[in-house]
Amino acid sequence: MRGDKRQIQTAVLGSADSEEPLMLPLEAIELDAFRRHHEHDSFWCGLLLGGCGLQLTTKLYTDRVCHFAHHPGPDGHPHLCGRRARGVNSADHLYVKSAATTWLRSRDQQAEIKFAQPDGVPIGSVVDIRFPRGGLRVHLDQAVEPSWDHDGHEPVLGMSVPVDRDTLIDRWYVHRIRLDSDGTARRVRIGTEAFARETEWFALDDCEMTQRGLSTPAVEQIVRSRTARPVTQWGVGRTKKVPDTRARAAVLLRKLDDARRVESAFVVSRLLRDIATLIAELPVSNRDIQAQLTAALSDAQLWLEDQTKMRQELFSQLAAAPAAGDVLKVRSLLGRVNATASHDRTADEITIADAAASYVAEQQQAYAKQLQAEAAAKLAQQRNAQAQRAADRVQTLLATLHRRGTDQSRKTMRKLVRELMHAASDAGELLDADQQEQISAWKTRAEIGRPHEQVARRFWVKRNCPRCQAVAGENCATDTHAGADAVSQTPHYERIEPILAERRAKAERRRRAPWGV
Repeated sequence: MRGDKRQIQTAVLGSADSEEPLMLPLEAIELDAFRRHHEHDSFWCGLLLGGCGLQLTTKLYTDRVCHFAHHPGPDGHPHLCGRRARGVNSADHLYVKSAATTWLRSRDQQAEIKFAQPDGVPIGSVVDIRFPRGGLRVHLDQAVEPSWDHDGHEPVLGMSVPVDRDTLIDRWYVHRIRLDSDGTARRVRIGTEAFARETEWFALDDCEMTQRGLSTPAVEQIVRSRTARPVTQWGVGRTKKVPDTRARAAVLLRKLDDARRVESAFVVSRLLRDIATLIAELPVSNRDIQAQLTAALSDAQLWLEDQTKMRQELFSQLAAAPAAGDVLKVRSLLGRVNATASHDRTADEITIADAAASYVAEQQQAYAKQLQAEAAAKLAQQRNAQAQRAADRVQTLLATLHRRGTDQSRKTMRKLVRELMHAASDAGELLDADQQEQISAWKTRAEIGRPHEQVARRFWVKRNCPRCQAVAGENCATDTHAGADAVSQTPHYERIEPILAERRAKAERRRRAPWGV
C-alpha cells in the first residue's frame, strides 16, 4: 500500500477508540496556542475516523498549513495508514453525535445515536438518531441514498446530497445539515429547504422534535401556509392551469434520458408507467407525440431487460467475490450494487448484499487489528532494543569504573555511577544478579543516596527535627514510640533537607552572578 500524502487535519483525544474529536489549526501562530492548551493531551488516528489507531503528533509550518502526522516507523520511513478521510470534515460524524447528545440532554430526551454503515459504506457517512418512536438519519455524503420511507427515519441531508424537485413538492420541505469551523471545533447548523424558497439556517437549539419530526421555525411557517385556507375576494373559482401535453411529454422524455444516463432502473420503471398513462390520455390528433412516446417506451423496456441481466450478473459476481478473498473487488461490486440496484431487491439479493457488507466490515476490522498488532510489535521491539542498548551501556560503565578504580576523582566517580543507575533502570530484567550486586557496591562506594554525609553534624544538630521532634542539640530518634534512649547517629532527611536546599540556592546565585562581583 502506498503512503497517503494528504494532510491529516482531524484527530481524537485520549485514545484510539475515543469519540472526542478536534481539528488542528492551519496557521502556525494558532498552533502554538493549541499546543499550550493541549500540553498534557495525546492525539490519535481514531478508529471511528477510519484510522489506524496509532498516536499522532502535530507538525508546525510557516510556509504551508499545519497538520497532524504519524510518528515514523523504527526504520525511519513514514508510517503507512489506510485512512480515507483526512480533511477538516473527516470528523463531522463525531461532532454531529456530540452536538446531538448535548441538544437532547438540554431537552431531557433520550435517543440512541449510532454510526450506521448500511451496505458496508465507510464509517462517517450516516449517523442514526433513534427515538422510542421514529428518528433521524443524517446523510453527511452521497454514499447512501436517502429513503423517505425508511422505517420512520426522517432523512437530514448534507450539503453535497442532492434532492429532486418532485421530492420537495411532495414533502413540502426537507432538512439539511452543515458544519462550520469554529476554532478547533465544528458547529452544527440545520437548514430547511423548500421548493421555490431559499434554504433558511438555524442553530440546533432553535430546533425541536415534534410529531411531524424535526421542526425549525421555517417548518412552522411552511406548515401554516400550506394548511391555512386562502381567502379569495371573489366567489368565482379559478381554473387550474394544466401543463400542455407536448410540454408534459418533453419533461417525461428528458427525465427518462437522465435516469438512463445514471443507470437508475427504479426511476426508469416509474417513468415508463407515467409515459404509458400519458399515451392513453393523448387524443388522436397528437399522433406525432404518441409515436415519439411509444418509441421511447419500447426502447426503455429493452434497456430495462438488459439492466435486469446486468443486475443478475452483478449480484452473481458479488455472491462469489468474498470466497475469492479479494476485498477490493467486493467493495467495488458492492458500490455498484448500491448505486444501480438499491431498490426493489429480492430476498436473495438482500442476502447477498448483506453478506458482502458484513465481509467488508470484518475485513476492515481485521485490518485495523492487524495494524494495531504491528504497531504493538514495533513498540515492543523498540523497547527491547532500548533495553538491550541500556544493558550494553551498563556493562561498559562497570568495566570503566573497575578499570579506573580509586585513581579517579570522587566527582567523576559519582557522575559515572549516576549514569550507571539510569542505564540500569532502562535495562530492567536484562541485568543478571552479578551486575546488580556490582551496581549496588558502586552506589555505596560513591555514597549516592546518603545525603546525611553531605552535611556535618555541627550544622544539622543546631536545628529541630520535624519528623521525630528532636530539639536542637539532640540526635534524632530511631523510633518515636521507643522513648528518648532510642537515638541514632544519623539524622532524618527532613532535618538536613533545608540545609541542602539553602546550599543549592546559594550555589545557583553564585553561578548567575555577573563576573567581577
